[in-house]
Amino acid sequence: MTLAVTPMDLLFVLEKIGLALGLGLLVGMQRERAQIQLAGIRTFALITVFGAVCALLSAPFGGWVVAAGALAVALLLVAGNLLQREAKIADPGLTTEIAALLMYALGAYVVVGHAAALAIGGGTALLLHWKDPMHAFIARIGETDLRAIMQFVLVAVVILPVLPDVNIGPYEAFNPHKAWFMVVLIVAISLSGYVAQKWLGARAGPVVAGALGGLISSTAATVSYSRRATAAPQSSLRLAALVLMMATTVAQVRVLVEIAVVAPGSFLQLAAPLGVFLVGLIALSATMFFLAHSDSLEMPEHTNPAELKSALIFGGLYALVTLAAAAARDWFGSAGLYLVAVLSGLHDLGAITLSTAQLVDRHDGLDAATGWRVILAATMSNLVVKGGIAGMLGNRRLFLWMVLLFGIALAGGGALLLLWPTPALELENAALS
Repeated sequence: MTLAVTPMDLLFVLEKIGLALGLGLLVGMQRERAQIQLAGIRTFALITVFGAVCALLSAPFGGWVVAAGALAVALLLVAGNLLQREAKIADPGLTTEIAALLMYALGAYVVVGHAAALAIGGGTALLLHWKDPMHAFIARIGETDLRAIMQFVLVAVVILPVLPDVNIGPYEAFNPHKAWFMVVLIVAISLSGYVAQKWLGARAGPVVAGALGGLISSTAATVSYSRRATAAPQSSLRLAALVLMMATTVAQVRVLVEIAVVAPGSFLQLAAPLGVFLVGLIALSATMFFLAHSDSLEMPEHTNPAELKSALIFGGLYALVTLAAAAARDWFGSAGLYLVAVLSGLHDLGAITLSTAQLVDRHDGLDAATGWRVILAATMSNLVVKGGIAGMLGNRRLFLWMVLLFGIALAGGGALLLLWPTPALELENAALS
């Protein structure tokens, strides 16, 4: 069989072989550096190029060439291990063998799609290189942390895919799949803060501590630090106020992230005024940062945010808020949503934020001008609750600081509600509804 090769074909082949060679050298360099006897930089480069050549040959001769090449690599790895055993070289494990087979497959995959192959090859090199840090991380986490990770897998990977994606119930307001996706989103954000807190531990300063508290739960952070402030010296109270202010600020960032995920089409309309409110919170946090003393304040432990009970409670709250919003809109129009927002904000911002953003994004009878005002009303309600918590659980001076800070934030939120301009088109739609 004679195969005619054009300059374009030759360029294609050289490009694929070059990419395969580069990936093989990258991973082989890491293995050589790790002093692996079975395969080093040259062997990995040859294996990856061999995979690319087999894939190129499969076009004229059939896919069996790739399968035969994989079998040949596997047999060579077995032979290499047998020789090492005879030479009484310590068993290196299976990492290098699996990496070699993967690089052969990537060499073949480069021929059909090099972008993904490059990403996988680079990720493989990093995974091999990060052996010690990854082992150290596993050694540091406890049973509680491992349970948190596995519970998140249960929430996101096991439960979510089997839930039906249909609207059911009164007003067809409840969608099991979408409601549980909101649970996954909230748990993922909270779990990231929990893991970061476990990683940083006592090294976290007040700004980081407040930020992590906002990621996990700003209300829980308010409870923890308000209690801790009762036994703290007077010089640490401004530091406690900084932590609470930072937690509130990051909670507002969470609100914007949640809107971006569930309502990307309406993000700019919803985020503009809420972003202005966030800027105000950042300014208040920055002021407290410069006023606070350099005293240390011990960071309290947060509970596992991936507990199935917590996930079910949030899922139920989200469903309840969604149903209440649909009923309030049906009975009282858009004005009824503000009552739902205030009541929801007494407990949590996530449910009302997600349900309102979805209503706006689906154009389900709610315009963006009303949507962001509903979310801001819930945020202001939540501020009042956290101020009350600081007053009940903290001491008088901390309460006065929070009254000042949250009072300024509430005044700014009220000004936004009253003065932020509403587009003429949305005013016309509101009048028609």
